[in-house]
Amino acid sequence: MKLSLGLAKKLLRVTLGEKLPYSQLKYSITERMVEEGVLTLQSTGTRKTVYCRDTTKLQHYLENHFGIADLERFISTSTQNDLSRSAMVKIASDSKFKTIRSFKGFLVNCYAPISTTFNGAPLQIAPQGGIFTYIHDFEGFVPAPDIVIIGVENGENFRHVELQQGLFPATKNLFVSRYPQSGDLVQWLSGLPNRYIHYGDFDFSGINIYLREFKCHLGDRAEFFIPEGIDELLYSFGNRDLYQKQLSSAPTRTSLLEPGLEMLWDLICSGKKGLEQEVLIAPVET
Repeated sequence: MKLSLGLAKKLLRVTLGEKLPYSQLKYSITERMVEEGVLTLQSTGTRKTVYCRDTTKLQHYLENHFGIADLERFISTSTQNDLSRSAMVKIASDSKFKTIRSFKGFLVNCYAPISTTFNGAPLQIAPQGGIFTYIHDFEGFVPAPDIVIIGVENGENFRHVELQQGLFPATKNLFVSRYPQSGDLVQWLSGLPNRYIHYGDFDFSGINIYLREFKCHLGDRAEFFIPEGIDELLYSFGNRDLYQKQLSSAPTRTSLLEPGLEMLWDLICSGKKGLEQEVLIAPVET
């Protein structure tokens, strides 16, 4: 059983001597408090109010049933955005009374060392097979301005960036994963001057992800990556089922904002196929 922040605020008012309309305290929790004499229900004509005769009794009830020793502290701490599970245990004996994100941020990868700073100190992101760098406190993570940031939509492509060097020959490329999906990545990108390239699927869904999650926030700094020979790739490896499944949610051509996207849209529509980006992972040489 958990005590909501809204009810906690009302109970605090009651402990300060207020009488609240019964309609504002019509919860199963407060009804039990009335039944057990912790709160008092008063009727005056048709008007019903709830008040507290003994605040010490209410305090003991909250501590015994909810682990809340200090109601005012419980309220003030609960409104903090960066509340940790440790703090929650201390104020309410429950690490899950408030939904929080234990992890924020995103993964980064590269195929050549990348120079960045983290909270003002130099940090080099170095590639190592099978190991990626997780940036949690992304607010303090700053790549050099000349580094191109490449957002990768699918996990396999992100994992094997070294097998796709031919697509992005420049060495100063920092790859970022769209997953875990949240607003952290675009929030971070919005505060940087760096060029952003979105590397996603070549279908209507991939275009929508780019337009709705990135282009609308980053404007001219963002562009959708389209490989050379995309027409031949769509013809040889494109999937008609992708096209049919996504047709109802296809973006309009006038919403695309980039000549490359308009060309891709025309190819998808003319061939009636979509293409997943995994096709661009080069085979491992044996």
